[in-house]
Amino acid sequence: MVLDARAVAGPARTGARARVLVVDDDPDVRRTVVRLLEAEGYLTAEADCKSAVTGCVASGSVDLVLLDVILGADDGFDVLAELRRAGDLPVILLTAREAEADRILGLRLGADDYVAKPFSGPELVARVATVLRRTSKPQPKAPVLDHGDLVIHTAAREVSVSGTRVDTTRKEFDLLAFLASAPKQVFTRDQLLAQVWGSSSAWQDEGTVTEHVRRLRRKLDPDGRHEGWIRTVRGVGYRFDP
Repeated sequence: MVLDARAVAGPARTGARARVLVVDDDPDVRRTVVRLLEAEGYLTAEADCKSAVTGCVASGSVDLVLLDVILGADDGFDVLAELRRAGDLPVILLTAREAEADRILGLRLGADDYVAKPFSGPELVARVATVLRRTSKPQPKAPVLDHGDLVIHTAAREVSVSGTRVDTTRKEFDLLAFLASAPKQVFTRDQLLAQVWGSSSAWQDEGTVTEHVRRLRRKLDPDGRHEGWIRTVRGVGYRFDP
C-alpha cells in the first residue's frame, strides 16, 4: 500500500521542490529519510512494496525514487527492472548489503546511484540533489510542435488552431509549449511554477498556474471541443493530451 503521498509546503532552503518517493519496508527508515528530505525543501511520498511503487509512479508525480534493495516479500532489483522497462525515472538504491557484486548489479540494471546503510544524512541529500541535477536538464524544444489541429511554432512563438492564429501572452505561450513538448506527462503546479515561471509556491501562488490554464483553454477552444488538450489530473496537476 502507499503509506503517504503528501506534499509538504515547507521552506525550500535549497530550492528543491522535486518529489522523492521513499521506498522501504521499515517505517523507521522511511520516517528518517522523509525528515531529511523535507528539511531540505523536497516533497515526499512513501511506499513499502512493489505494488505501491507502481501506483505512485503511475501518477506521474514522482521525480526520483529512493529504493531499498530488500522489501520484505519483494526484491528491490525486480522493482528497479520494472521501473527501467517503464521509463528513465531516476533511481537511487538504498542497501545494507556490503557485497560489491550487489552494487554492480544495481548499476547495471539502471540505477543512477546507490547509498549504503547506515548512511549519512548530508550525503544522502547531496546524492539526491546531484542525481536530480544530472537527470533534469531541459531537452531542446522542437521548432514545430504539431499536434493535429493545434500547431505551435516555438521559434516564432506562434500558435494556430485549425489554421487560425491564436494570440497568447508570453507566459501563456511558455506554459503551452512546455506542456505540449512532453505529451501525456503529468506536471504538478509546483513543477510548472519552477519550469515556466522560475519560481515556487513559496514565492508565488499556485493559482497563477490554474488561471493561465483556464485562459489557454478558452483561447484554444472557445467552443469547448478540445478540452482534453490540457487535462486536469485531480490531486496532481496537468498534462497535455494530443
